[in-house]
Amino acid sequence: MRFLAVLIFAIAVIAVAFHFAKPLPGTNFDESFLPKASTVHYVAAGHDASVAGLFWIKGLTELGESYLTGKEYAYLGHVAELSTSLDSLFYTPYYFVGGVTPVDAPDTSDFSVLRRASRVYPENWRLSLYYALRLARGPYPNRTEAANVMRKYFDSPDTTIPDHIRTIYRSFELDSMQTEMALETILNDVMQPRFKKFRKSFYIKITKLLGFNFFGEDLEKNETYQKIKTLVDGMADGKIHPAIVYRELLAMKKAQDEKLAEEELKAKEAAADSAAAVVDTVATVDTTAAANAPADSSAN
Repeated sequence: MRFLAVLIFAIAVIAVAFHFAKPLPGTNFDESFLPKASTVHYVAAGHDASVAGLFWIKGLTELGESYLTGKEYAYLGHVAELSTSLDSLFYTPYYFVGGVTPVDAPDTSDFSVLRRASRVYPENWRLSLYYALRLARGPYPNRTEAANVMRKYFDSPDTTIPDHIRTIYRSFELDSMQTEMALETILNDVMQPRFKKFRKSFYIKITKLLGFNFFGEDLEKNETYQKIKTLVDGMADGKIHPAIVYRELLAMKKAQDEKLAEEELKAKEAAADSAAAVVDTVATVDTTAAANAPADSSAN
């Protein structure tokens, strides 16, 4: 009974704090009062999990209201940080924040939440993937750290982990390298027995590395993709020397870069021609108007 009274008192204090909280001056956001987790811990009197749930419900309520009113609510990450600080096993905020936060969002308040999620639930590759994507594509890209987060899933005994997730750490590492070094790394991976069953993923990595985008195309009919596949398979099977494969692939990269540069130049020239045509048209109209002006005046 004594503990119930303390819990009711704690809930009352939090409710009063929420009721009288006001937005901070000078902002356009509906900022909620969020005390420190250490302070709430003492007030909660051992009922951290229950209080964490109350804060989270409050955050979701304000998020829902923002959708209805059109106002931006940028504090869900802060609410999730407080809730998971009180109860680190509170799974819902981890999954929700990771799912709704854009990978390139400038606000990094979710980083500490996702970092805790990866630490508390190391067997859950989805939570770690949320964190890795934010690290790699956020406002301060850190692909090396993203690779470290996902590397542990390569040889995980969990049979539900997709193959592309097992090797995604390699994608983060390759993105942080120069083209030549990344290509050499991929070809070295192809030759390693532990990557043998992931060979198809290397074809895709190489196409992206060389600047090609085959999204939505039938790869079985794409000559460039088939050439890359033939070179890689030939090297892996010992039929083509790795140096030849490396040189041929880099040559494809150079040709693709030249093609893209040529297309960009043509686009700029077309834009310049269009702008010049507009200027000529305006000048012609102005000249015609000026030529007709005296005749109009004399007629009057």
